[in-house]
Amino acid sequence: FQRGSEKGEDQQFWNSLLRDVLGVADVEQCIKYQVPVPMAARGDARPPNHQTTQLPNHQTKYLDAWIPETRVLIEHKSRGVNLDAPQAGYGGLTPYDQAVEYDNARPFDEKARWIVTCNFDEFRIYDRAKPLAPPLTLKLGNLPKEAYRLAFLVNPKEKAIDRELEISVQAGRIVGEIYDALLKQYGDGNADHLAALNRLCVRLVFCLYAEDADIFPKDCFRRLIEATPAPFLRERLIRLFQTLDTPTDKRNPYLDAELCAFPYTNGGLFHNAAESDIPPITDDLRQLLIGASQFDWRDITPTIFGALFESTLNPVTRRSGGMVYTSVENIHKVIDPLFLDDLTRRVEAAIKKGDKRTLLALQAEMASRTFLDPACGSGNFLTETYICLRRLENRIIAALQKGQAELDLGISIKVSITQFYGLEINDFAVAVAKTALWIAESQMKQETAEILHREPDYLPLKDNANIVECNALRTDWPRTDYIIGNPPFLGYSSPGMTAESKADMAALFPKAKFLDYVCCWYKKAAALMQGTDTRCAFVSTNSITQGEQVAPLWKDINCEIDFAHRTFIWDNEATEKAHVHCVIIGFRANGAKVSCPKIIFDGDKAIPAKHINGYLQDAPDAYIDCPKPVCDDVPQMSNGSKAVDGGNLFLKPEEKDALLKSYPAIAPFILLASGSDEYVNGIERWCLWLVDASPAQLRACPPVMERIRAVREFRLSSSKEYTRRSAERPTLFQQIRQPDAPFIIIPRVSSENRRYIPMGFLQPNVVPTDLAHFVPNATPYHFGVMTSLPHMAWTRVTCGRLKSDYRYSAKLCYNSFVWPTVTDEMREKISATAQGILDARAAHPDCTLADLYDPLTMPPDLRAAHEANDRAVLAAYGLAPDTPEPEIVAHLFKLYADKVKKA
Repeated sequence: FQRGSEKGEDQQFWNSLLRDVLGVADVEQCIKYQVPVPMAARGDARPPNHQTTQLPNHQTKYLDAWIPETRVLIEHKSRGVNLDAPQAGYGGLTPYDQAVEYDNARPFDEKARWIVTCNFDEFRIYDRAKPLAPPLTLKLGNLPKEAYRLAFLVNPKEKAIDRELEISVQAGRIVGEIYDALLKQYGDGNADHLAALNRLCVRLVFCLYAEDADIFPKDCFRRLIEATPAPFLRERLIRLFQTLDTPTDKRNPYLDAELCAFPYTNGGLFHNAAESDIPPITDDLRQLLIGASQFDWRDITPTIFGALFESTLNPVTRRSGGMVYTSVENIHKVIDPLFLDDLTRRVEAAIKKGDKRTLLALQAEMASRTFLDPACGSGNFLTETYICLRRLENRIIAALQKGQAELDLGISIKVSITQFYGLEINDFAVAVAKTALWIAESQMKQETAEILHREPDYLPLKDNANIVECNALRTDWPRTDYIIGNPPFLGYSSPGMTAESKADMAALFPKAKFLDYVCCWYKKAAALMQGTDTRCAFVSTNSITQGEQVAPLWKDINCEIDFAHRTFIWDNEATEKAHVHCVIIGFRANGAKVSCPKIIFDGDKAIPAKHINGYLQDAPDAYIDCPKPVCDDVPQMSNGSKAVDGGNLFLKPEEKDALLKSYPAIAPFILLASGSDEYVNGIERWCLWLVDASPAQLRACPPVMERIRAVREFRLSSSKEYTRRSAERPTLFQQIRQPDAPFIIIPRVSSENRRYIPMGFLQPNVVPTDLAHFVPNATPYHFGVMTSLPHMAWTRVTCGRLKSDYRYSAKLCYNSFVWPTVTDEMREKISATAQGILDARAAHPDCTLADLYDPLTMPPDLRAAHEANDRAVLAAYGLAPDTPEPEIVAHLFKLYADKVKKA
């Protein structure tokens, strides 16, 4: 394809690619060329009729190629055409924008999954499922090695592989090998040596990247290492770092030529290089460095690599095992709804209109915005945000260049890494964050230079003093337009909570005892935002939106929530993934002059909301902590009895049988015991219930006396005074709460996978333990309401969680629940449907409740009985049978707010 003509050779090019490279036998059936697209005339809002080639106010255009099976739309250009620049004669659209315009005009069932632009020498691959993600670039010259990246063209199950991600992971592993080899040279684990080693690795990585990214002369670092024998390499590296820190006009005039070739770098990266404590370099270590210099570092993704780098080399994170970093996709869950979606829409609209004045204003706005990550770690949130802003700015620059004299590179770029602020307690992470931003800056300059056909000027680096080593909770934060990040994932009872962390919590929340550590960042952000239009979005442990944490966090910080991602698994892209259940919350101070729609993201759904409360529900604010039921006409709920016995008052079935065989007289004092596990899974467990046993009866049974003696010793050994006092009555459970009539038992913990928490009636000859709750004197009506969808929906929102499982609570779930106001007829109806549930269970005597309530094995008759009960209870609330669960919860929150207001 020597000529590289769009109209003359493009079809031959794609036929050859599909047939000779990807092995497609019947190319003519695979790809369609010059596919007609009826386009509405500009200003005509009517949808096109794709079956007609010409209509009034419409014109037919032709897209270059379409692969139906994989839904790939191809826009092909002549050789030499800049795929990122607006095209003359195409309304100022880039090839990608032109393809999008075609795609938007096509019927829904013919929309593209992928868009590929090509100029014979380069491919740009756009994933339409990720509209804000940058395209994957593939050069024709690399096709022999990277043809597999085009497999998605013909195989619908294939994905375009993220080359930058792959390279970044490989680079992280290379750095890990170098780090381990250097660490062996120290051998003592001295803290000063480790700090020096961390600095050395940051410097080496920058040198490796810089020579591949054309910041340094090509291969100059590799040649220096290859030309220097191992015994002299340590001194050579020190001289190199000194040279990089010295302006050209101040260098020794007799400096070696190979060192003179390196430019002045600045930025503080090589400052005080003379004090570098570089260990002796062995032959093996030198070979590792040579191998690393032969790797292509140019296309690493700084967002990912920075975190991998920090994770690989930081001794604290290394001990946790595996390389860890936050995926770019998860970062975008924070920054997209916070500001990037809106900004992108405005830029795209201005480009489409060709409105240069608006584009300049938008560029100035982008350059004026400031960003803070107060727990920045390796800077991945800041780096990805910077990259996204610069890519938007590059689109503006490309649009502004159209029809004008070529713009100056330095004048054109307004967005700067100096707009980004980070606070981080770990010194090494601070160095990595700065390095990641420098690498991102050089990559973005390169992209701008390609648009403007200029050589980028990378050096000297800016000294990014905005990334600061400090304890963010004991430091005044700079005022910025946006606060973003992923503060530490530490629960209030986490073993990772150090004395310093607990002191931080006590300073910010002196009265609250059960808050996760991340709440401190919310408190600091909220205080900073008061009286400003600053907006914030944090990734957080989901427990701050559940149970007893909601009230102490949200009640007094004077903020409102703009958007939220409900609970999802936070998969950091690690070799050993840390599965954490998280939420993302975007918020601002009450009264901030910010106009934005409120949105709740729930899985793949984006749900518009009127008001988002602390439970991430579209409902009024509610702060739930009810010591007694808010409704007067319902029975009290109680916890079961608590033994605190070291296990000595409980018996396995075989222990019970053996005891009764030898001492049958003890039978009246052995009762079934039931907690969550026993009740749900049908586990047989017995206890010694010695409330009415006389001393003579006890002494007549030596094995029981031995157990009583062990209970006493266990309690006496406790550090708690109350437990030690209870050693005076070792025959009894420490806390006795035993009903004297049939009762409803409710497991304290139940799987999140169940639509209904299994609960039911037990007789007073069963002892509910403290791992269950019970409601005495309950009727089938009470059971029907408690096991209904409204009560389950309320529980899912208000309960605490054990990992992701429901942790039922009397104060949070039962006492706060507003029961329906019912007529006698409604009460009888609910009682009847409740009995239907019990009857359906009884029809399966061989099944445990775990079997019956497994979503995969739940019997149809039991499911039908629950659905009938749900309809009866929903009717009592005045709700339709098909009312969605979020609307049920919103209705219950309104009832709760009204009830509390009247109290």
